[in-house]
Amino acid sequence: MKTASLYLADAPTAISAAAFSIKASDGVQLRVAAWSNPSVKAGTVFILPGRTDYIEKVAHIASAVAEYGFAAVAIDWRGQGLSDRLTKDRLASHVERFSDYQHDVSAMVEFAEVLSLPRPWFILAYSMGATIGLRALYEMPHQFSAAIFTGALWDIPLTAIERLGAWAITSAFTLSGNGSTFAPGNIPQRSQSYVQSVPFDGNRLTTDPQMFERLLRQANRHPELSTGAPTMQWVYEALKECRSLRLLPPPRIRCKSYLGEDDHVVSLRAIKRRMENWLGGDLQMIPGARHDLFSEKPAIRNMIVEEAAALFLGRSK
Repeated sequence: MKTASLYLADAPTAISAAAFSIKASDGVQLRVAAWSNPSVKAGTVFILPGRTDYIEKVAHIASAVAEYGFAAVAIDWRGQGLSDRLTKDRLASHVERFSDYQHDVSAMVEFAEVLSLPRPWFILAYSMGATIGLRALYEMPHQFSAAIFTGALWDIPLTAIERLGAWAITSAFTLSGNGSTFAPGNIPQRSQSYVQSVPFDGNRLTTDPQMFERLLRQANRHPELSTGAPTMQWVYEALKECRSLRLLPPPRIRCKSYLGEDDHVVSLRAIKRRMENWLGGDLQMIPGARHDLFSEKPAIRNMIVEEAAALFLGRSK
């Protein structure tokens, strides 16, 4: 491991934080960060961020769980943040196969083992991180003791006709070797991040102007962290992964899922369908909230962290 840059001016914490550069099993360089010290003993929270996210964006969540006695570890997924980018265009949100993200999770696990981060381990995942986290519960069922999902990307909200078109177009580009082409729509995000491309009033992430300003400030100060619109191949792989996960029975693990009532990014139907059959799983709708509950108003963030901590502490005993 080599030390890596970490910009935490707006997310101070009472415990030490450090970032490192590590390699996944397929050779992709990843940036990970850990928040820990010897007094943190309740367990470790694996924070799995969403598409286009980076460690600094979720650092305030790591600081929040630390107040309940948890260590935390977070990651820049491949193609994001300061991890290896996968296309010539750094802003392209791209992945070769969705299963590649499991190499990243495995690297996080190895990193946590090297640092001897305390067990039990838990998942706190957002959006695409919830897709990756759900798959990880099947791939490594004995590593994690409970999970919290917010704004879970367990399907893309499309009409039947839109879905047929999305499958046809994205598969054609991917199978022809042109998968790194930007997907239709989101034209401003081909040259800048999402928060740089929309005004606060029209954004789909948060109703908190201070959090939106924080994200915009990070994007302006550290453009190297930003990612933009998805590629054809990312959409194709996401559609395939969501379809594959939909066919699996719920994992046997305690879980709670949160979704903003004004979330128009992910499929409410897919989340409800998943959670209604999950033994030991609950779904809570958040009135007035949008997609990124990690970046929502303090009352919402604090409630989720408090309930996550209560669930995790219950599994720590």
